[in-house]
Amino acid sequence: MRWEDEGVVLSARHWGETSRVVQLLTHAHGRHVGLVRGASAAGRAHIYTPGNRVNACWSGRLPEHLGHFTCELVDARSARVLHHPLRLAAVSSVCALAEWFLAEREPVPDVHAASEAILDRLAGTADWQTDYVLWELTLLRETGAGLDLTRCAVTGDTDDLAYVSPRTGRAVSKTSAGAWAPRLLPLPEFLRTGAAPAQDDLLAALQLTGYFLHRNAVTHGRRALPPARMRLVDRLAASASSKPPEGPDRQ
Repeated sequence: MRWEDEGVVLSARHWGETSRVVQLLTHAHGRHVGLVRGASAAGRAHIYTPGNRVNACWSGRLPEHLGHFTCELVDARSARVLHHPLRLAAVSSVCALAEWFLAEREPVPDVHAASEAILDRLAGTADWQTDYVLWELTLLRETGAGLDLTRCAVTGDTDDLAYVSPRTGRAVSKTSAGAWAPRLLPLPEFLRTGAAPAQDDLLAALQLTGYFLHRNAVTHGRRALPPARMRLVDRLAASASSKPPEGPDRQ
């Protein structure tokens, strides 16, 4: 059996002296694993750095077998973020979360497209923080834990939305929250307006998505989020506390 597809490298783990077990997020075949022989050879190892875009060919005797990948590098995005710690941390988080939550061999074209888009943005020079949070929201939606931030769960109104119910994942207006407000999760305004977030709002948004990602992880039998995601939040928090707000950042 054989197929060809485009994909994002999620991880590559050593297997023997020269081979690696590579995980890709592909357009038509979802998260897929395969053995790459000679992947650790000089001139080849860089291809399998997380975040890179590749054209992949998978072959195996039966569909359920591990099979083998051969890959051609299309875009070495990882090289463009190597010296930019925050962007590199975000790339690592995207790849780790995709590997953590996506079922193997189930096509998720929307997640693949969103992942390609955020990784392209991270490898560029434009601001990326809002797009990263939106990517996490896409991941939640496509794994069955989507949030409804468009209208109040109590009244159906679309104005004055300020909170999210930790139980239902639905927005709640400030008026409807009342005395329950301390038990709800803050809804950063930029998630409704699309405006550029302040650092505090960005961290609040990551706390919001992180809550539901963690709950989703527990549902899937995992105790915590992947370390790469936690490192990203730690780096962003440290960055926010160590310098005043600036314009577009290339970190």
